[in-house]
Amino acid sequence: MAKEPKIALIPLGGLGEIGKNMMTVRFGDKILVIDCGLMFPEEEMLGIDVVIPDITFLLENRDQVLGIVLTHGHEDHIGALPYVLRQINVPVYGTRLTLGLLTGKLKEQGIERDVQLHAVKPRDTVQIGPFKVEFIRVSHSVPDAVALAIHTPIGTIVHTGDFKVDHTPVDGEIIDFYKFAQLGERGVLVLLSDSTNVERPGFTLSEKVVGNTLDEVFRQARERIIMATFASNVHRLQQAITAAHRYDRKVAVVGRSMVNVVSIAHDLGYLSIPEGTLIEVEEAARLPKNKVLYISTGSQGEPMSALTRMALGDHRQVDIMPGDTIIISATPIPGNEKLVSRVIDLLFKQGANVIYDPVSGIHVSGHPSQEELKLMINLTKPKFFVPVHGEHRMLIKHARLAREMGIPPNHIFVCENGQVLEFSKRTGRLAGRVTAGRVLVDGLGVGDVGNIVLRDRKQLSQDGILIVVVTISKDSGAIVAGPDIVSRGFVYVRESEQLMDEVREKVRIILEKCFDKGISEWSAIKSQIRDSLGKFLYDKTRRRPMILPIIMDI
Repeated sequence: MAKEPKIALIPLGGLGEIGKNMMTVRFGDKILVIDCGLMFPEEEMLGIDVVIPDITFLLENRDQVLGIVLTHGHEDHIGALPYVLRQINVPVYGTRLTLGLLTGKLKEQGIERDVQLHAVKPRDTVQIGPFKVEFIRVSHSVPDAVALAIHTPIGTIVHTGDFKVDHTPVDGEIIDFYKFAQLGERGVLVLLSDSTNVERPGFTLSEKVVGNTLDEVFRQARERIIMATFASNVHRLQQAITAAHRYDRKVAVVGRSMVNVVSIAHDLGYLSIPEGTLIEVEEAARLPKNKVLYISTGSQGEPMSALTRMALGDHRQVDIMPGDTIIISATPIPGNEKLVSRVIDLLFKQGANVIYDPVSGIHVSGHPSQEELKLMINLTKPKFFVPVHGEHRMLIKHARLAREMGIPPNHIFVCENGQVLEFSKRTGRLAGRVTAGRVLVDGLGVGDVGNIVLRDRKQLSQDGILIVVVTISKDSGAIVAGPDIVSRGFVYVRESEQLMDEVREKVRIILEKCFDKGISEWSAIKSQIRDSLGKFLYDKTRRRPMILPIIMDI
């Protein structure tokens, strides 16, 4: 009897976490990749710039990878591509704005000429090997977002991407209900659906709500307005620019990523800016205060962002003045709450009026709440359901929601990154694991910082370092110079002279014991110094500095 053909779904990112979204679809020896995002480092990832998915599985099967299809242009869906495409150069498919935002990132890395980019439109269908990929319009907080229907010999897989149901979108482009319903009528094998807002009952508010709030804020503001939001939220930028033009304000854009997105979105026709409205920051400084809107990066309190530097008073071009209206049009990403609160406090201290509370209607989410998630399940009527894009509790709650909608519990799969999900036309099961995880990017280094380096950084940040330098005679074993003690982040040497004297004496005693026992290997002597000195300092200070012995011989 012939073996029943199967299709595998293998998440490499985006499950059990917010960000780093990456899903692979494998049929036979052909692989299609959906999205390739990054996530921002967690608090304990000291010094790390961004985190990208581990693509060991793709590199091991590089000859089988046919292409990467993108749902939309947010960092958590396209941000890892400049790193991944260096290692595995395959065609990339996405809508015009998505590819426009991606091209900007590729240019920064100097690889835009080597990449094969294919622009698609909603309702387009592209054949990629055995996969017929259909692009379906959805609403989200960036224009040109699409869901994917991947038609395979086994059945149709629907991947919602990030979506919401917005009946009054800013650009007038409504989610394609008809196409989802049509897919549901024909039969959907697996639905992979966005879980980010599954904890919120009801419906997500329309983006138009923010436009009404902005209009009210602009009408009342008597001085300058500074608005911080996500650079990629083109609809939000459009509404701010429209309000500024209505109230006779010029618009200056602050922050590199914001300047890039405004330029790309305007060039591609996704951002309508009345002639003469956009001006340089230097020109804005010369205008009356009630004639200016600054649009800035920094809605997440990022330490080097424009708004944070304004709040700290060290931005080169814009100072906060009493009476300024500051609009923070975003909700803190989980983990960023403290950074955002600190920036808001600093802005209030400088006399600004800060509007930041989501209850004020200054921000709405781009993700679906419970009723929209139910609607997606009802429209597509999937045989199997896999919640994606969310932390583990969100995936669990989305699975519960699917059960309430009538999907059998054994047809719902809550997975982790790296788990292989295998489907036939009738059955679905977990079928092993592949390598998956996090690759840390620090400066130009990709993957060269691991747990050991992070552990060292954590120790240095908590208890500092103590360097012991001693020169020993190669012939006699006698101490010729030192021990000299250098302390950084542990204690200030001048204020702890007695402790430093005790440390020096301790090192001398350790060295004498080593030579008495005939220990002459430098590595063994250094180990003795580290162990004995570490115990001594912990008994004295209850701290564990990193101890770095340096032995020179003459």
